[in-house]
Amino acid sequence: MKYITSLFFVLALASGVSRAQTTTNPSLMQALMEAVSSATLSDAQVAEVSRQAIKEMDAKNPVADANDPYTLRLNKIVSRHQTIGGLPLNFKVYKVPDVNAFATADGSVRVFKGLMDLMTDNELLAVMGHEIGHVINHDTKDAMKRGLKTSALRDALASGSGTVGKLAQSQLAGVANYLWEAKFSREQETEADDFSYNFLKKNGYSVMALATSFEKLAKQGGGQGGRIASLISTHPDSKVRAQRVRDRAKRDGLLR
Repeated sequence: MKYITSLFFVLALASGVSRAQTTTNPSLMQALMEAVSSATLSDAQVAEVSRQAIKEMDAKNPVADANDPYTLRLNKIVSRHQTIGGLPLNFKVYKVPDVNAFATADGSVRVFKGLMDLMTDNELLAVMGHEIGHVINHDTKDAMKRGLKTSALRDALASGSGTVGKLAQSQLAGVANYLWEAKFSREQETEADDFSYNFLKKNGYSVMALATSFEKLAKQGGGQGGRIASLISTHPDSKVRAQRVRDRAKRDGLLR
């Protein structure tokens, strides 16, 4: 089993986070092949592939049920936010210990038990706001497009083997590895931070929740191994990001 090396989930193809698992099925791969063979990759295509992937992932993982305390807490936190930026959202909790969360292009938001244990309600909103920012800003779509254009799957299609059954497991793994490890630029990370800041400010939450979430991640980064390192390793320095939030809050008159 492999570990995600990025906080942000693009597509679930062949691996997972700690106990979070997914498998590849023919319908998902067919959707990928249709997307990669087209001249352009539309938002609708990205959303459909993401929808199929998250359906598989939910079926393979310990999802908190409707009456679970984690589900009840999350539902309370997000009760005002069923749609953001015109995107309908759906939320679930994965009962795994990793400090992680992700949002997909179809509006699915998955929060891990480990993150909920670490963060306050407003800090969870800040983290989810960042994740959703990557979707709203089309970062996930662009990462998927890059992955499909450069992956072994495209090579296989170009060679004429274009059926799921003829794709070698190593080729599928190559596609999965690229998409799992897709990294956003520093500019994209900053824009997603800004999206979260603006979301918190617009809805009357303390923007300092974004800063304190980064500060908690910075503290957790030492000695926690795979449970936290995947979240930290591919992002700009958490302390720097926290200070940037504090500086902006001062300029906006929200912090003295």
